[in-house]
Amino acid sequence: MDLGFFTIDQSAILAAFNAFLLQGPLIIFLQIFALAGWLVLIRPLLALLFHFYVELNEEHYVHDWKPVVLAIDIPALNVQTPKAVEQMFAHLAGAYSKPSLKELLTIGYKQRWFSLEIVSIEGYIQFVVWTEYAFRDLVEASIYAQYPDCEITEIEDYTKLVPEKLPGETHDIWISDFGLAEDSAYPIRTYSEFEHSISKDTVLKDPMGTFLESFSRLGPGEQMWFQIMVEPVGNEWKEPAIAKVKEILGIADAHEVKETIADKLVKAMMQFLVFAGDQIFNREASTDEAAEEHPEPVRLTPGTNKIVETMENKMNKIAFKVKMRGAYIAPKTVFNPRRGVNALLGAINQYNIPSANSIVKTEAPKGKKKEKPQKLFEAYKKRSMSTKSATCIMNIEELATIWHFPMSHVKTPLVTKALTKQAEPPVGLPVEFLGSMGNVAPESNTTVSPQVKSKKTFTTDSGEEIAYDNWYENL
Repeated sequence: MDLGFFTIDQSAILAAFNAFLLQGPLIIFLQIFALAGWLVLIRPLLALLFHFYVELNEEHYVHDWKPVVLAIDIPALNVQTPKAVEQMFAHLAGAYSKPSLKELLTIGYKQRWFSLEIVSIEGYIQFVVWTEYAFRDLVEASIYAQYPDCEITEIEDYTKLVPEKLPGETHDIWISDFGLAEDSAYPIRTYSEFEHSISKDTVLKDPMGTFLESFSRLGPGEQMWFQIMVEPVGNEWKEPAIAKVKEILGIADAHEVKETIADKLVKAMMQFLVFAGDQIFNREASTDEAAEEHPEPVRLTPGTNKIVETMENKMNKIAFKVKMRGAYIAPKTVFNPRRGVNALLGAINQYNIPSANSIVKTEAPKGKKKEKPQKLFEAYKKRSMSTKSATCIMNIEELATIWHFPMSHVKTPLVTKALTKQAEPPVGLPVEFLGSMGNVAPESNTTVSPQVKSKKTFTTDSGEEIAYDNWYENL
């Protein structure tokens, strides 16, 4: 082919193309990949490198955390319902902070989380909260706001009371992660559904009674641990929950229904044929379009209506990303999972709604190996949420149902209780005067230490001497 300024040899191009095709599919693929195919891998490679970089920064960020373990003792006369703990969880949600891209790239920001735990050592039960030191004040404030008479004490981590590696030569362990059986949009049974209204006054049949009873059945050497790790999240979790509600109602989002060009062409041809048939056979215009524009509402059963209502109620409250974990530990001579584990699983069943959601033991996804007990035990000690089983979303009402302080009518004798009632100090209470401030006289809002009171007089700035006894008695 002669183009004037140069000539194209079509036969040569055709021969070269045929020779290229005769090389075989593998050689052709490699040559195409060498020319430009590698460009396709740039985006996933960069995304993978960015992921590893962020994870490395997060590990460095978390490494500097200082964990604190707090034991909470509630007064024996506790009339607070789980609603108080629900407000406590709402208070803890104040720890949420959405990081900027700069924070992710520079300091490796990671959202802090909390671990709320119930521990039974040989049947003696203790409520425990694990947190990072920076949020200790937040945790204490959230608890004291609802339970002003409680006692909060920093303790040593109880996980150090057992061998470092389990199972081992002397001790054995049963341990498992727990999660939701269905999508997080479906709720579990909450404390409001445990209320009995047979009598004149509504009575709460506290679900914690059944839960703690399984913890109090342990014998010498046995321990039962249960932790709920909660991480504050934003409102992004509501989008898939809303989509699930629409799926039940038979409502499809407009962005989910995308017609291709071929679909539109076929639809236009069918509409033309229907219109032509109406004109030829003198039929009334078809009402299919009107039916499509105004579809009949989906008729739901009473049970489905109730589920949709509870799903919507769940979205009306603050939520956390959650992972639960339970463990039973004992010396091999007395190790008996049937006594401890079966009671724990039975107690968890009371939160299940067969038509909605249930709390179940969670395993690794298909294609991944089951997490070994040693790995889960290490994750428990570190309060780690990064195990193979998936996390779930639970709102503050659901969390308060599972973890709350028992009411006074729950007869679980081995739960540690606060023995004394605390009160605020009176206004103007004198404080100790250390006597190391030279010749400055104590003020009216200070008490005198024993060392200072052993002296008979003190000298003021003006040189006047005043007897301690006279000044102290006139306070």
